[in-house]
Amino acid sequence: MNRRMIAPLLFGIVGVAILLNLGAWQVRRLAWKTDILARIEARISADPVPVPAAPDPEADQYRHVRAEGAILPGELHVYTSAPPRGVGYRVIVPLELAGGRRILLDRGFIPIGEKDAARHLGAITVEGALLWPQETDSYTSEPDLAKNIWFARDVGKMAAALGTEPVLLVAEASDDPGQPMPLPVSVNIPNDHLQYAITWFSLAFVWAVMTGYLLWRIKQRTN
Repeated sequence: MNRRMIAPLLFGIVGVAILLNLGAWQVRRLAWKTDILARIEARISADPVPVPAAPDPEADQYRHVRAEGAILPGELHVYTSAPPRGVGYRVIVPLELAGGRRILLDRGFIPIGEKDAARHLGAITVEGALLWPQETDSYTSEPDLAKNIWFARDVGKMAAALGTEPVLLVAEASDDPGQPMPLPVSVNIPNDHLQYAITWFSLAFVWAVMTGYLLWRIKQRTN
């Protein structure tokens, strides 16, 4: 082999190997993410169970539950939008379960004009999903406590404000006669690993072709 071909050949082999390894890693990530999404969908669609005695933010995330209790006074309003109804608020209230436990209940969406309207208090039976949403970051504004406007569902802070456990039940259906519009839990976990895998494998193919072309050119010049 011509010595001038050794360096491009090694460079090509290393490059193809790295790109193939990245593609294989994305395939493994695809299987992992697909399994996670399947388990989440299974939890959401499963028959409802009572609220666990000690809910875990990881093990019980998206758990489909059914709760009987009483809505207590006190509301937190989380600014949001619900197309096509426009902007408004999620209504977060304390829900007292049998036995005296108190958790947070996301009753659903109300238009801005209904912020101060009277809503049902007392006995309620509700089905929905447990959720610990990750909606805050360094750019999230602090709640305007004077106007009772929150800009994200921060379970810990909302629980402290309403005196409940840091557990949020998002209502999907209930016997509340004037229930706000439910905003059921949706799984917004991106799963783009197949596209990434195809991209890396395609780049590996292109790299191999370009390496082969370069070696052919070197050989032609040598001859």
